[in-house]
Amino acid sequence: MYAEGNPKTKKELKQWVSDGKEVRAFLPNSEWTGFKTVTNGIEVIEGPHYPKPHRFYAEVLLKDGVIVKVTG
Repeated sequence: MYAEGNPKTKKELKQWVSDGKEVRAFLPNSEWTGFKTVTNGIEVIEGPHYPKPHRFYAEVLLKDGVIVKVTG
């Protein structure tokens, strides 16, 4: 999964969430792959988005598809 806004680092993602910015998580092409997008619970975000190489992974808590906390 990815975070909207394409944060470049985990630190940037944490800052956005702590500042109260609504950051949604999404799974690209989920309708084609058959994987269901998790909207509530714990998920792993990777970033930044393609075409840049992934440089971080972050465990997040989601509520209605919005990242409410970066847990790891």
